[in-house]
Amino acid sequence: MEDFYPSRISEKPQIKKRKDPVIHTDRKNDDEAPLTKDQLDFYEENGFLQIKNLFSDEEMATMQKGIFELQESKSGVQSEKVIREPNSNEIRSIFAVDQDSEYFKKIAADQRLLDIVNHLLGSDVYVHQSRINYKPGFSGKEFNWHSDFETWHTEDGMPRMRALSMSIALSDNYVHNGPLMLVPGSHKYYVSCVGATPEDNYKESLKAQKVGVPDNDSLTWLFDQGGNLSVATGKAGTITIFESNTMHASTSNMTPYPRNNLFMVYNSVENKLVEPFAGAGERPEYIAVRKTSEPLGKEKTHK
Repeated sequence: MEDFYPSRISEKPQIKKRKDPVIHTDRKNDDEAPLTKDQLDFYEENGFLQIKNLFSDEEMATMQKGIFELQESKSGVQSEKVIREPNSNEIRSIFAVDQDSEYFKKIAADQRLLDIVNHLLGSDVYVHQSRINYKPGFSGKEFNWHSDFETWHTEDGMPRMRALSMSIALSDNYVHNGPLMLVPGSHKYYVSCVGATPEDNYKESLKAQKVGVPDNDSLTWLFDQGGNLSVATGKAGTITIFESNTMHASTSNMTPYPRNNLFMVYNSVENKLVEPFAGAGERPEYIAVRKTSEPLGKEKTHK
């Protein structure tokens, strides 16, 4: 298959314009969308969007209880799906929660979420990856700048930019407790990174990403194009949707206040994974779904 977004194969970084639409449903059908025209315009221009009050207070309380029950059940478990902080034994992430938990499987397939995702991606979708991220007070570490698509393309074989991430805040996100930071407009450009992919890179990159990280000059250029930096703050229950190629990062949490979220990646069923474009073998199924990529929710006709 032709590689439309080469990376990790050149000695010098490159910045290229994206070759795919941001919204994959014809904008002439905006009146049929589950989002307003202003919301669609904002997402298309900036590469992300926040939605509030989609879930009720009762639903959020149940979700918050669920992530801590899962964390407690995994506290003494040695599993590749349980990622711990680089310098401690505290749980950083638990992967494949939609595969291993019937409750979180239902959340991932919630029709309110799927209506939005189906429209933005213009097709039925499946969960490419799911996880719960815990960023405990004082000890939650930062995560470097990166485009998810660059990793999913090179290491998982995701062909095109037809995926998105949905982060549901399960604690209040402040500017000071390690929130998600995004570069507006960065999704319009693809940064081809330098450095070959080491074997089993995921074992280290899930703790601290060092490969597939853009160089400082490319990042500065992206910042200058966007004109500012956006910090995804909000009360528990706030949903942040960001396009697969949007440049993002998070700082360490130096406050007493934890920052937790449920993170789900939706990929179009028309964009299923092929052989990794610059990886060192396929990553495990709990990180990148290949075998069970069945459509979620009721069947629809997308225009």
